[in-house]
Amino acid sequence: MKIAFIHNDKKIATGAHYINDLISVKLKKHGIFVKNFYPKTILADSPTHLKGLANILFFYSLLEKKTEISKYDLVQGTTYTPLPFLASNGIPVISHFGSTTKGFLDSTPMAKNIEKETKKIWYDLKIKKIIKLNGKTKRPLRDIAEIEKYVASKAKKIIAASLNIKNELVAMGIPQEKIEIIHNAIEDYWFEENNDPIIENPKIVFLGRLGNDSFTLKLKGLDRIIHLYKKFPKIRKTTICMTTNKKLKDYLRSSFGEHDLFVNFKKDLIPNILKNIKGSILFLPSRYEGFSLSLIEGMSQGLVPVTYPVGVAPEIIRDGANGYIVNSQKEAITRIEALVQNKKLREYMSQKAKETSFEFKSEKMVNHLSSFYKKVILE
Repeated sequence: MKIAFIHNDKKIATGAHYINDLISVKLKKHGIFVKNFYPKTILADSPTHLKGLANILFFYSLLEKKTEISKYDLVQGTTYTPLPFLASNGIPVISHFGSTTKGFLDSTPMAKNIEKETKKIWYDLKIKKIIKLNGKTKRPLRDIAEIEKYVASKAKKIIAASLNIKNELVAMGIPQEKIEIIHNAIEDYWFEENNDPIIENPKIVFLGRLGNDSFTLKLKGLDRIIHLYKKFPKIRKTTICMTTNKKLKDYLRSSFGEHDLFVNFKKDLIPNILKNIKGSILFLPSRYEGFSLSLIEGMSQGLVPVTYPVGVAPEIIRDGANGYIVNSQKEAITRIEALVQNKKLREYMSQKAKETSFEFKSEKMVNHLSSFYKKVILE
């Protein structure tokens, strides 16, 4: 079986890129050959409000590869990227949704509508010029959201990385029988054995991408992180994040006591940091996640998650067993206080969190994908 994978040419080490590379290698062991196709034609720089259309048109440059791609059994792309091949005769097109742009838009409030606990923090970031509020940011996202909906309606099948994403697509009018939930996986090195005991004094940990612009920082819950860190001045904090926003990096370095900061750290070295703080508390403050690889990565190292109900969290977190789901900063603070004071509870939940992460080994995802591809071809 031959599959043409379409995605962009960015080499930023995001979770999605790691997963694409991991799965491509693993599928070959199942007799499935994968080739990545990247758009090569660079479009002229466009103003912010036209970025969405520019990104969409960018992928039409792949039509120069149409003859080669027509020899493959399947075409798979991320959300709208397989758009140029929807009309390909006889070749099934699969769209893989690790998130939806509509989900971003619906979940990220205007600055004036941020919850009262963190609104002041958000405006303080603006005053310090760490963020710039840009009213044009959402227009390109709305364009992309419309195209994603169109591609989802025309693709033969859709892969959704979580139940939350499936529900978002169904709400757009996509028939649920078209949608297959296939959870993401994390790299094998996260599962290296660690029998160390949990630490006596737990840390509060943030792990994940923060982004650079105001929209993404709001989406990822930067204001919630700052608020929570300030509520626990005497507890050690560890932030492992991705951002190129220099002012934000400087702010994070200087604003909190008892704080360790790792920015743009090489991903396969992160377990070396986390394995030494087993039994600490992983805080997931996002307002939206499609899946949240960071949640699973942290759990694999025995961190106890305290998370908002985003991504895959509602499917796998059982309150009081392997973590907590919260719906407010007040609730998050209460849960963290209880965990800090109860070592036996942390020890139990740390082990259960780690056991839950085993469900997200790459081989399980690859087995599911392999069966799914064969079913699509036979239909």
